[in-house]
Amino acid sequence: MKTLLLTLTAACVGVANASPVQAFLTTADRQHLLVPSEVATPSAAAGAVIRIDPARRHQKIAGFGAALTEGSAWLIRHGMNEAQRDALMRELFTREGEGIGFEFTRLTIGASDFSRHHYSLDDMPPGQVDPELKHFSLDPERADVIPLTKQALALNPALQVMASPWSAPGWMKTGGSLVQGRLKPEFYGAFARYMVKYVEAMQAEGVPVFALTLQNEPHFEPGDYPGMRLPPAARAAIVGQHLGPLLRSKGMKTQLLEWDHNWDEPWSPMSMLADKTARQYVSGIAWHCYAGDVSAQSQVAGHFSELDVWLTECSGGDWKPHWAETLPWITRNLIIGGTRHGARGVLMWNLALDPAHGPHTGGCTDCRGVVTIDPKDGSVTRNIEYYAFGHASRFVRQGAWRVDSEGGAAGLDHVAFTNPDGGTVLIVCNSGAAAHRFTVQAPGRRFAYELPASGVVTFVW
Repeated sequence: MKTLLLTLTAACVGVANASPVQAFLTTADRQHLLVPSEVATPSAAAGAVIRIDPARRHQKIAGFGAALTEGSAWLIRHGMNEAQRDALMRELFTREGEGIGFEFTRLTIGASDFSRHHYSLDDMPPGQVDPELKHFSLDPERADVIPLTKQALALNPALQVMASPWSAPGWMKTGGSLVQGRLKPEFYGAFARYMVKYVEAMQAEGVPVFALTLQNEPHFEPGDYPGMRLPPAARAAIVGQHLGPLLRSKGMKTQLLEWDHNWDEPWSPMSMLADKTARQYVSGIAWHCYAGDVSAQSQVAGHFSELDVWLTECSGGDWKPHWAETLPWITRNLIIGGTRHGARGVLMWNLALDPAHGPHTGGCTDCRGVVTIDPKDGSVTRNIEYYAFGHASRFVRQGAWRVDSEGGAAGLDHVAFTNPDGGTVLIVCNSGAAAHRFTVQAPGRRFAYELPASGVVTFVW
């Protein structure tokens, strides 16, 4: 992607010396990839009208990004030379030049399917247990995950880092394995200490963890990679009786996010949060995209309005290879839908994968990273997810407010933000099969644009 950041003039009504409007376009035919595009003076035939009211604020934005899985970290560190790696990390985690400015990431506590082998941070021989966590070690993360996360933090000290386990150590579980099983009640306390020990150890390494989820996808027990079923009552007991009080007693500010699973089971986080003891320690609800509808975020938030909303995982993959379908789906459901339904932060799954959809051990065999890195030569392919997320992450700054945007037309979705410097960002997605012409109205602003079918545009002024 080679562009010049061009200033494009828009029609401004009734405001002297108003700053120009910039527009950046991505089209499904890939002829335009997050590149400058012209806006126009509106006419009577300008089509639908999108109205922005910056005075009506909603949630404050923490950022957009992707997960630094062990597989992604290994690939970036070993599938590229130093110059290639540094250039890619700068592009992903800053806004220098054409950087897309990721400000939010997720780490796995131990292995996920996107690890080169299965491990926890306190593995024991079969039949042995370690309730005092004497064998806890961050060594598996020190090889690649911690150095790459520290590089990202050096590039962007405001980067928000959250973390999730895919499984407790096998000796804590029924079945004695990282794969499948449930956490034994007698080890609820040990698991809480394991989580806190991880946060403390990462802090000592220079990686502050601002939020934890108790379990990745607690209603799913995969058959070939780490996972753990954790029903609502168990989550409430661990948080309310062990993890929450332990964090509080230590004066730790790390937040706890409930759920971390799909939109299709809103009853589960609501059931866990019905436990008032546990609820007092929870600051937000985390969601995945793989089933259900994004509106579930608002459904649950309607009952727990004091809690933040986060969209913590969604993966692209070869099951959706066509730009005309996938570019608008990601933008409409994650960037626009996710934030319109309250998300303070939105994450894709793997930051980087290789052409064979790895490294991974079990699990997804056709997932796609935000970028694809070919370890043969370190070359980078920027995928659909890169551009969809770039339409938000390059322009919406940490601390921005989502503000009201109304109107439009069927198939024309949009979301607006005001940045901490007072600037406005509007993202519009056309999911239709034909171009859409529309007018944007905001205080002191009125301009028109024609958005191609399946296209995405970001306006900044």
